[in-house]
Amino acid sequence: MLLRKGSQWFEINRKLAVYIVEDTTFYPKFDEFCKLACYVDEHYFPTMLTIHASNLLANRIGMAISTRPDGDSDRPRGGAHPATFGRADITEEFLKKVLEDQSCLYNNQPSSVCFLFARKFAPSALEPLLLLAPKYFGY
Repeated sequence: MLLRKGSQWFEINRKLAVYIVEDTTFYPKFDEFCKLACYVDEHYFPTMLTIHASNLLANRIGMAISTRPDGDSDRPRGGAHPATFGRADITEEFLKKVLEDQSCLYNNQPSSVCFLFARKFAPSALEPLLLLAPKYFGY
């Protein structure tokens, strides 16, 4: 069974939500065959919607901060979930790396417009982010 991998954070319209809720074909197969490291939000939804309603998907990829699992990040902590970034993590080098490592796509084509999605920041990260944002994000 080939699965499409997507972000666990996404937006859908009402029509796609109805497809998901009404599905009795794809989820039973997903549940049967996908036992290890398979997640409904990252695998089932993108796979089922690509098969059932690909013409309604934006196929957009933007820049993301902190969506790498701990084991894949520069600060490994173990586990399958992203690390939380705190005050000490927010440096100029960190933001340079985020901006250099990203490519943005829209309908599977390179795009000059990138949407930044960030999560897993501790409250202590707010001040350094606000101080560095004008230099790196232009606001």
